[in-house]
Amino acid sequence: MFDTLKKFKIMGSRTLKTGISVFLTALICGFFNLPIIFAVITAIVTIEHTAADSIKKAAVRFPASAIGALLATTFYGLFGKGALTFALVAMATIAVCHKLKLDDGILVATITATAMIPDFQDHHIVSFFMRLGTTSIGIIISTFVNFFLLPPNYSPMIYKNINGLYNHAGLLVKRIINEVTAESKEKTRGIHRSYRQLTAHLEKTFQLSRYQREEWKYHRHSKEEMVAFQLSQRKLGAFQQIAYHLGNIQYVQTKAADFTESEKGLLHSLSDEYARVLHDPTHTIREEQFQMVDQLDDVFWKWKEDHVEKETGYRHHLPPQTILIYEMLCFHDVLEELQNLSEKQRHIVEKCYVTQEN
Repeated sequence: MFDTLKKFKIMGSRTLKTGISVFLTALICGFFNLPIIFAVITAIVTIEHTAADSIKKAAVRFPASAIGALLATTFYGLFGKGALTFALVAMATIAVCHKLKLDDGILVATITATAMIPDFQDHHIVSFFMRLGTTSIGIIISTFVNFFLLPPNYSPMIYKNINGLYNHAGLLVKRIINEVTAESKEKTRGIHRSYRQLTAHLEKTFQLSRYQREEWKYHRHSKEEMVAFQLSQRKLGAFQQIAYHLGNIQYVQTKAADFTESEKGLLHSLSDEYARVLHDPTHTIREEQFQMVDQLDDVFWKWKEDHVEKETGYRHHLPPQTILIYEMLCFHDVLEELQNLSEKQRHIVEKCYVTQEN
């Protein structure tokens, strides 16, 4: 049933695990005739992305919840059931948990503490242990469910994201080259926005990679899965270099008059070829690209020799034109590394990345 729900994307694994945690928590509390609401709220907010995070944060949330319950009992005994009590309990719980470096437990502790106030019994100590017990049930159940049930596998999403990153970079490099060699600079803001989206997507993919590493500390995985994951990390490392060069190119201050028509044609043709390699999951470079790179290398040294000294006599060793050409040459070097990497792991590339592309 779980596989069917996941296949049709009715709900994700984390949503399913939250529902199961709430059901089991309510069932246990009901069986022992304990207040359900505190335990259920705790179970909802303690489902994490990975089993590792659940275990780590459970060890923080329990003492934080104990602190929150203790503070709620204390302030209720001093001020009764009033607005001031709610405010003081919330502030004190947050402040104490933060001071004790229990930040991952602040939300659960504050909810537990404030939710206790309207339902206090005459025996404050009994209320304290009862609320702490029900909160602990929610934490324990959600941790066990997160650990044993539907362990997450972020690898397919990582592979899909990597394909998306390279496709995005392919489109962006063409836009940037068209912009930096154009007469008008009207679209610069759109390029900057696209680049920020690219880097944000890259950070998200690195986060997913961290989740996958943490998950494998507690669940078994095959050697093939590990090799494929290591390849994904190398591709992400290469993409960081590509993002760096794209970032440099987009800020180069050039004008259309800075290049001859043949130089602009060469830059445009090369950016088209770069985009093709980036869109190709195997990152295969054609001979035409090597020839164009050789031509661009000649242009670079010509620019360096002919234009290093400005009319003012100030020697500027890297004028904007040479920076642009230099970054394009560096871009090619990264693509060569990608091609070599993909050739060595071609069977994994075809299984993980070509499949995702299709």
